[in-house]
Amino acid sequence: MPTTDDNLLGVYLRDRRAKLDPAALGFSLKRRRTPGLRREEVAQRANVSATWYTWLEQGRGGAPSPDVLDRIARAMMLTDVERSHIFHLALGRPPEVRYHAPEGVTPRLQRILDALEVSPAFVKTPTWDVVAWNRAAAVVLTDYGALEASQRNILRLMFSSSRVRAAQSDWESVARFVVAGFRADVARAGATQEIQSLVDDLCRLSPEFETMWRANEVRTHGDGKKTLRHPIAGPLAMEYSAFAVDGRPDLGMVIYNPATPADADKIRSLLKSQPQPSR
Repeated sequence: MPTTDDNLLGVYLRDRRAKLDPAALGFSLKRRRTPGLRREEVAQRANVSATWYTWLEQGRGGAPSPDVLDRIARAMMLTDVERSHIFHLALGRPPEVRYHAPEGVTPRLQRILDALEVSPAFVKTPTWDVVAWNRAAAVVLTDYGALEASQRNILRLMFSSSRVRAAQSDWESVARFVVAGFRADVARAGATQEIQSLVDDLCRLSPEFETMWRANEVRTHGDGKKTLRHPIAGPLAMEYSAFAVDGRPDLGMVIYNPATPADADKIRSLLKSQPQPSR
């Protein structure tokens, strides 16, 4: 039989099993010598045989299938991070992507955005819906709070907002970059079906989008520099960077930093002169 060090999956599953509450899951508390669920109870919830599950914890019987690992993850109510961990332990790779509609941001993440006084920043979903932003983003990029939630989509704004279009120093180049980055993020998140109606709408509204979409280009957002043409402040040289939100694979953060002190001063002036934007 493998040693404990050889059977990291079994060790992890036993630990997770011991932390589950039998009563909360509908099992009797009578005649229990150890905390948590019994092996046969996990097997019952996962719809696998108790013998096979016992072998899995003992490191016998070979590698489980992805479907079985998914069922065990649901049976043990594992988080997405924990689910990914058992896939790495069992199969040496992450699970296939499954798309979840975003649940919004925590107050703590919003406070991080708000702390970036002169750096426009926002949080977007894998389908490029903006779900949180700071005041600098509202006055420099777009007043997202003034839009219906369904309209707070970066791709939609790029092809339907005259202000967003006018703000780009080279709209066609930026639009191609946005479409390619959007396509890559959507595929990575497994959300191809979820964005079909948006793609169909934009194809009907914009021949330019349809042409760019059919080009099938993909890009990563990464970081870089760009100049925005603001209707009040004039040209703003900005450096942008994209970040993953740890523990939230459904969210990404984009931050624009003013490239020079003069650009930062322009943004400060905007913040002082503009009314408090909608939220």
